[in-house]
Amino acid sequence: MIITFCGHRELYDEKEARAWLERVTEDLIVKGAEMFYLGGYGAFDRLAASVLAEQKKRYPHIELVLILPYLNRRKDISPCDSSIYPPLESVPKKLAIVRRNRWMVEQSDVVVSYVLRSWGGAATTLEYAKQKKKRIISFQG
Repeated sequence: MIITFCGHRELYDEKEARAWLERVTEDLIVKGAEMFYLGGYGAFDRLAASVLAEQKKRYPHIELVLILPYLNRRKDISPCDSSIYPPLESVPKKLAIVRRNRWMVEQSDVVVSYVLRSWGGAATTLEYAKQKKKRIISFQG
């Protein structure tokens, strides 16, 4: 089972979001999730990476994968185990993150969402996940 994350670049209540994300990711791991796709941008992505790095200490079999929107992005993928550059070579740079996000949704079984407003990139990605009929677990702040 592949899990991806969709959220804003800022967090409104980091402590509450962390507690929620810890519960959600542990439940997913216990139910068979082994691969987690991370975007690497913004506060929610950093929080997801941090929470999963802690989960990996208890569940060393899980794999954390950074999905790169740009081929030349710095490869500092800690705490990720690996990185993937999706087939985005022909995508204009200004659309790379949007297309990378769509690719992540398409590959995933579950989308974990921290989307609190109806506009912006995270909201667009969440709408795409709904169109693709993905299972979505949403933060209810």
